Amino acid sequence: MLTLETIKAEQDGKVAVITLNRPDKRNAMNPQLHLDMTEMLEHLRYKDDINVVVITGAGPAFCGGMDLKEFFIKNRDDKVGFEKAYRAAIEWRGRTLRYFPKVTIAMVNGFAFGGAFSIIEGCDLAVAADEAVLGLSEVNFKLFPGGSVSKSLANLLRPREALLYGLTGRPFDGKEAARIGFVNYSVPSSELRANVMALAHEIASKDGDALRATKDGYRFSLEMSWEASMDYCLAKQDQLTKRQSGGWMDKGIGDFLDKKYKPGLSAVEG
Repeated sequence: MLTLETIKAEQDGKVAVITLNRPDKRNAMNPQLHLDMTEMLEHLRYKDDINVVVITGAGPAFCGGMDLKEFFIKNRDDKVGFEKAYRAAIEWRGRTLRYFPKVTIAMVNGFAFGGAFSIIEGCDLAVAADEAVLGLSEVNFKLFPGGSVSKSLANLLRPREALLYGLTGRPFDGKEAARIGFVNYSVPSSELRANVMALAHEIASKDGDALRATKDGYRFSLEMSWEASMDYCLAKQDQLTKRQSGGWMDKGIGDFLDKKYKPGLSAVEG
């Protein structure tokens, strides 16, 4: 794993865990963190021995959002510096995570505000601690959920919840995040890591090419007409067959016909 200034990473089998590592700043995202995350994700993209990437925060916080002082104030008169940091911030939380070739899971271990919402939404799955505190505080200091955050709200939340929390700046806990569909579910903080890692290893045990095709089929079909989606998914199926050298058809269907596993109740081995 790479050694970077603002994040740390570890590998556990086919699972990589990235930890935002600015605990004294509640893991708020400064320009260096965005550059570090961009570099780390690019590194993990090509690791064949990784199927799942988990993102979490050091200490009691997941991510306090954008580091307002370093990101905005220090870059106030540096047009190029601001644009470079802004582009990196938008890209990795938006397009990179959304279309990343590995499955991504946000492990929301605590405090998560503002720009952290785009990390959570950009990941394929998200699990929060019951006790985590989340919120959109921008309106409280005369701003609004800008950058990629407004788009993240529109992608995941129903209008009533998105506007309620955006307009009031009220914080809410992990249980509420699960109720409104912002995360998949929540568990007590003492159980969070074990629960998420079990989920990550369950997914990581699947065929990596099949996982990627599942993500691509879902993500890109959202943007297509019915007819285009049918053509795309047929082409994706042919691509998957080639990448696996016939694996899903020969081993998957073949083992099913030989009664070696039961779809829905067990998985094909290897």
